[in-house]
Amino acid sequence: MTQDSQAIAAEYRGYAEAFQDQSVVEAYQCRPPYPDSTFDILTQLLPPHCTAILDVGCGRGELARHLAQRVERVDAVDVSPAMIEQGKKLPSGNHPHLRWVQGRIEEVQLQPPYALVTAGASLHWMDWKIVMPRFAELLLEGAYLAEVGTAMIPSPWTLLGEMLSRYRTDRYITQPHDVREQHLFQVVGKRATETILFVQSVDDVVESYHSRVGFSRERMGSVQAAAFDQEAKETLLKTYPSGMVPFQLRGHVVWGFPKKKE
Repeated sequence: MTQDSQAIAAEYRGYAEAFQDQSVVEAYQCRPPYPDSTFDILTQLLPPHCTAILDVGCGRGELARHLAQRVERVDAVDVSPAMIEQGKKLPSGNHPHLRWVQGRIEEVQLQPPYALVTAGASLHWMDWKIVMPRFAELLLEGAYLAEVGTAMIPSPWTLLGEMLSRYRTDRYITQPHDVREQHLFQVVGKRATETILFVQSVDDVVESYHSRVGFSRERMGSVQAAAFDQEAKETLLKTYPSGMVPFQLRGHVVWGFPKKKE
């Protein structure tokens, strides 16, 4: 990776600090849920003799709280104390099989071995050259790292068109090159869930943007955030005059082996 690429990657990871903002934590409830069959896919990836899972970048525990009901132990790691505190208050947030760990996954103390590492829409915020070899060390031989995400139609990133670029506080950049292109992750399999109908009010759709890095209320400022909310609601109501927005939602899981330390 070139020096410029390293700088971009560092800038990109720096944006993740927004997940410690209280407004982002509070707005997270408006993000779409994982379809139930997502958890069936994940548990099917576990070997029969061990079911301890490490959930990285866990946020409020959208994966961890459900998985804790199915396995012997889930260690849920996130750098944001506010996200963890919120997660503890949600259903199964105090499950006896769930252990919350606050800190950077690159350096926190853990209790391996793990039969699966899960990353729900979080892997892109991490330092891949550090975490991939670490995951390889933490996992049982032959166990997987699973990237978990959702896809929606219409996509939140196209729903409001060009207005998003006028309001967002971050630069629209991605980490230089894909983790697979850097040969740090060997894909073994992919599965998608069934598509389900997910319906939200216009107000909740607009609020969901404030759970995303570029639209933290603290970083936008109250005036800019209020202007965004008003314009976004007016835009959505032109297309959805009932005040309800229907989405086609599905989950997806990609699993494989993280690269071992050389």
